Amino acid sequence: MDEFKFKTIARIRSDFPEKFGIPRQSGILKELKSLIVFEKEFRNGDALRGLDGFSHLWLLWIFSENIRDTWKPTVRPPRLGGNTRLGVFATRSSFRPNPLAMSCVKIEEIRDDKEFGPVILVSGADLMNGTPIVDIKPYLPYADSIPDAIGGFAATAPKTKLQVEIAETELEKIEQDKRNALTELLKQDPRPHYQDDPSRIYGLKFAGHEIKFRVEEEQLTVIDIK
Repeated sequence: MDEFKFKTIARIRSDFPEKFGIPRQSGILKELKSLIVFEKEFRNGDALRGLDGFSHLWLLWIFSENIRDTWKPTVRPPRLGGNTRLGVFATRSSFRPNPLAMSCVKIEEIRDDKEFGPVILVSGADLMNGTPIVDIKPYLPYADSIPDAIGGFAATAPKTKLQVEIAETELEKIEQDKRNALTELLKQDPRPHYQDDPSRIYGLKFAGHEIKFRVEEEQLTVIDIK
């Protein structure tokens, strides 16, 4: 077979209604909580039997915002400033021949929801709200963890950690259990790597709010939260 057809088994419920600001990799921001809600056909608790014996999951999902009929063999990784081209298969770019992605997340809770049946609360997800998930697999430490692996151009985590300033009156607009997640998200510098304009005001949508901020050198200042 040259083509395969996948079913959406679940969708993520996260605090990100759009792509801007989403962590660039899963697991970076452990404070972020998301909910995996299964499609009606797959709301069967038996399908999760034994999953509580694992701490982490692999999510296989679709880059639903980047589906296109054509592809290019090279892309410009933001990590390299957006100026260097690498082969698409040497990156995790969302612009791929097939819009498939994978993320490793931590299982926080497996529970039965009155409306949605069995759901999985996870942390560390890097998915936009509503993203379709096509499979879930348990993380196996003995096979999936390779301590001496070589990471190419992304061998180490980005070093940029901004100082974040948020007035208390603005921070109080955010639900208390999401404040730490927002602060950590901003510390990671959500701007594209190639943008560095201290006069520019950015807008990030998070948890039902729009966060307005600017960055000068290593200081991120939140101007307004709506």
